Amino acid sequence: MIELEVASLGLDKASNTPVVILREVDGDRLLPIWIGPGEASAIAMELAGIKFSRPLTHDLLNTVVRSLGSELVRVLITRVVDNTYYASLMLQRNGETITIDSRPSDSVALALRASAPIFADVDLLDRTTVEVEGATLEPGFAGASTGGLNLEEDDAAPPEKLRDYLKRLDPEDFGRFVP
Repeated sequence: MIELEVASLGLDKASNTPVVILREVDGDRLLPIWIGPGEASAIAMELAGIKFSRPLTHDLLNTVVRSLGSELVRVLITRVVDNTYYASLMLQRNGETITIDSRPSDSVALALRASAPIFADVDLLDRTTVEVEGATLEPGFAGASTGGLNLEEDDAAPPEKLRDYLKRLDPEDFGRFVP
């Protein structure tokens, strides 16, 4: 497993879809994951340090986890299937590890609130990440629909077409997400 951190939160200009960009802690690879606007707002508000007088959903879940004597010890982004990422929350309670299936966007929002590390499977990073230095990207990430290439519609696109598109993709191509 490779540890990641939230590098930025952007908005895919072509599809108007929020994107959380995770960066390898001890490396240059990026893992962009297209997410929903609600989860993007939750992540953006936590990154900005915005607090509300009443708990929002992810704040509530964090409080419930702690109130039940558990601790979120890590988030694992484990795989991508049919352009959908899967993640797990790893909780500990009384020495027992509890694994809960979760969407990566909710997992990241909760990890930020609980100060828990985020990890991704090495194979997933090898297949789906962006390398900043070489601008090398590999196919397999979910939801991309920019630059005239829609992964959902072009699943049968030749690998070289997809690879060329991804090589031209730059994190700066995404606009800033504003909640």
